[in-house]
Amino acid sequence: MRIIAIDPGYERLGIAVVEKLPRQKEMLLYSTCIRTPKTLPHSARLLKIADEVRKVIDEFEPEGFAIETLFLMSNQKTVMPVSEARGAVLVEAARAGLPVYEYTPLQIKIAVTGYGRSDKKQVTEMVKKLIAIPSLKRLDDEYDAIAVGLTCLASVRDNRYQ
Repeated sequence: MRIIAIDPGYERLGIAVVEKLPRQKEMLLYSTCIRTPKTLPHSARLLKIADEVRKVIDEFEPEGFAIETLFLMSNQKTVMPVSEARGAVLVEAARAGLPVYEYTPLQIKIAVTGYGRSDKKQVTEMVKKLIAIPSLKRLDDEYDAIAVGLTCLASVRDNRYQ
């Protein structure tokens, strides 16, 4: 099963494509961080995010779309743009006809580390242990997207891949 996974963001959005084939270990096929410059108008930033996600969907032809749900953020200035970016990528998932799997930060931390109060460093270290990652420098957002994808592969039961 091939999954596109998203760690939602507005300035930086983590995106990964992970795959699990029958009787094989999970593989990372792609990951990056989509960045939007502050100099772009708000709508142009959302369009850039949507366009980049669409390109990844078209290139990798995933079977599912996994995304982290937003937790209650105290900074209203941040929560609205992140929510809108999340909406933009969900539209692309719907446009591609992909089933959407949503996971809370708690679910992701439990799936990856076994502990719901893990910090970012612990999640990153476990992701590196769970899946082979080429030794390029990656941002936290990419590791978070990979963690979302691993959570999805662990939780979605598809008998073809057991």
